[in-house]
Amino acid sequence: MTDQTTPQDPRSQQPGEEAQSPEQIPHPGLTEQMEHQPDHGESTYTGADRLAGKRALITGADSGIGRAVALAFAREGADVVLSYLPEEEEDARETARLVEEAGRRAVHAPGDIREEQVCIDLVETTVRELGGIDVLVNNAAYQMAQEDGLLGITTEQLDRVFKTNLYALFWITKAAVPHMQPGSSIISTSSIQAAQPSPQLLDYATTKAGILNFTRGLAQQLGEKGIRVNAVCPGPIWTPLIPATMDPEKVDQFGADTPLGRAGQPAELAPAYVFLASQESSYVSGDYIAVTGGKPL
Repeated sequence: MTDQTTPQDPRSQQPGEEAQSPEQIPHPGLTEQMEHQPDHGESTYTGADRLAGKRALITGADSGIGRAVALAFAREGADVVLSYLPEEEEDARETARLVEEAGRRAVHAPGDIREEQVCIDLVETTVRELGGIDVLVNNAAYQMAQEDGLLGITTEQLDRVFKTNLYALFWITKAAVPHMQPGSSIISTSSIQAAQPSPQLLDYATTKAGILNFTRGLAQQLGEKGIRVNAVCPGPIWTPLIPATMDPEKVDQFGADTPLGRAGQPAELAPAYVFLASQESSYVSGDYIAVTGGKPL
């Protein structure tokens, strides 16, 4: 990715499908397993103290969008608690290195958020280690494409998708709200799938639509407390989740059907989260930012 100040053609600003591997990698997928690794903003994101002194909890923080958000938050002045699956420790260590390189604290918090107590412990760890919580980013998600659509979704898969994407969202947010002060921000990762569901991702798309309604409803409830609630809706973004959960042929064409003709990179998502976490978005609540390469929601 080029520097942030030079005008660029968005079609070619980032690599296109030639920078994607058609090979599958085992779930949950590690960054180093990818032939073409995502851009998280390592060499491009420049902070401006927009989150100075903030204390953030980010789920799914080991790689992909979560890593890009953690990096950006740190370079904007925030300390970060990193939530991730224990088997993603290798990726989480790299994310922590980037946060610490920016001069901020990175607290490791491995655990499976399908368990309610793990979700409660995440918030308690954040409050204990950082002294409070100002920003919650509900980003962790699970998907597994099924070419047979509904008929291919087992109860086991449905349970995993809903517990990771929705149950944990409720549990973590419920635990965090009592610790949040006016000016705090809750940001959840929805998806273009909330409005344009793919038949192969029916269970995943259902949860992403639920996240949007959760955002809109909770924003009305928490407005009187001065807590803002918003969402980011990514389109096709190149992360380890893609080659770990999709058919190799679809991976090869991932993002090619967008108006910009390519998949997005995690680095292109991070500024949306920074905006929603900062005072610059002080009158934005119950809404979402779509980062979809031109695909309408």
